[in-house]
Amino acid sequence: MVCSDGVSIMTHRTTFALDAITAQRLKRLAARWKVSQAEVVRRSVEQAEKQAPAQPEDVERRIEIARQLRASIRKRNVDASAWMAAARNSRR
Repeated sequence: MVCSDGVSIMTHRTTFALDAITAQRLKRLAARWKVSQAEVVRRSVEQAEKQAPAQPEDVERRIEIARQLRASIRKRNVDASAWMAAARNSRR
């Protein structure tokens, strides 16, 4: 809910448990950003949502691209196992 002056009214309370390291991180961020710990959580959730994995329609598009790539590899008679082995060896 948002007031007429644009400030959000907090209407939902949530309780959750954090490990000691995460709790320390939360406190440090709140101090660094000069906001409440709840505001750190709100901002972090918003940012995480922006960076969330692809939506279902994007997943379908990616699957189709993978199918096309596989078909192209088969058509060109590429030895995928040899290619993967070479790629693995090049990383060492």
